[in-house]
Amino acid sequence: MLDFNQINTVGAIEKMGEGLRTYFAKVYNYMAGGLAVSGAVAYLTAREPFVHWFYRIGPEGVSYSGLGWLAVLSPLVLIFMISSSLGKLNIGRAQTLFWVFSALMGVSLSNIFLFFTEAAVFQAFLVTAGMFAAISLYGYTTQRSLASWGAFLFMGLIGVILASLVNIFVGSGRLDFIISVVAVVIFVGLTAYDTQRLKAMYDEAHDSDTQQALAISGALSLYLNFINLFQLMLSFLNDRRG
Repeated sequence: MLDFNQINTVGAIEKMGEGLRTYFAKVYNYMAGGLAVSGAVAYLTAREPFVHWFYRIGPEGVSYSGLGWLAVLSPLVLIFMISSSLGKLNIGRAQTLFWVFSALMGVSLSNIFLFFTEAAVFQAFLVTAGMFAAISLYGYTTQRSLASWGAFLFMGLIGVILASLVNIFVGSGRLDFIISVVAVVIFVGLTAYDTQRLKAMYDEAHDSDTQQALAISGALSLYLNFINLFQLMLSFLNDRRG
């Protein structure tokens, strides 16, 4: 028979579980909202008349305009601005920057509609969504600690970036395929790792502002993992426009 202290303990655990689910709902809602904004902006940017604002399209191919380069590079700056705002618990500013970041990422991603068929984009999105949901669920539910993965995945990511830079000059199709496969493994691992990390960080967040900051930060991390996986899946399909 449960005594009074046991009843209080059970109640606290149930309350914590409900709070954790609410917290992760915020994370995934922010992430899904960011993806929706990016997708809508990407689709519109690849259409008339906006496409000519960000791209130079001619017989020699497609390249970014000055405004296009600004849109492509600015999300890097916004990531640091979002992190700074969250560090100061300026939630309103961080939310605004997150949506601006998502829109500018949409401009960066708009070239997929210029080079790939819409069917390929949709198929890559579905594959990525299924893979992401499964691995994020694993990170949320597993009792195994994934903390040791962090350093390994970070070093692997640095290796992929360096190998990609080298391959720009080498131009090896085989190396490009190997890099892409390794990158998929890394971003799958990062998705599980980040999900579990966010779950652990929730236990240390004792006020609503901190939890809100973690939700935005977590959504940003998972968003970037999703986008990278999506682009890799799209490259594997290789269903380019003629």
